[in-house]
Amino acid sequence: MRFLVDECTGPAVAEWLRKQEHEVFSVYDEARGLDDETTIQQAFAENWILITNDKDFGEKIYREGRSHRGVILLRVDDERAAVKIEVLRRLLQHYGAQLPNQFVVATETKVRFVRR
Repeated sequence: MRFLVDECTGPAVAEWLRKQEHEVFSVYDEARGLDDETTIQQAFAENWILITNDKDFGEKIYREGRSHRGVILLRVDDERAAVKIEVLRRLLQHYGAQLPNQFVVATETKVRFVRR
């Protein structure tokens, strides 16, 4: 799969995804300081599933009606990279095929596919 990992999600998540043989664009590593507008445009134009901790992307998609190729919003209480990676590992294991073009909220204990 192709993932664009937002800067706030961090480089460790991007590196883990690469080790899982996914194609990854890491904002932290490759375009630090990229604003949300450009991030969402790039993810859509280049067919990336966006992984972020920034709930502002929910606003962009649901209030502004922005198009996307998939968004994974990590809403974790513990922001350590190991926790984010474990949430993603479970998400990919159980729902990987369902992620494209979906808006997904993932926590340490739940996964919710948000419908428009």
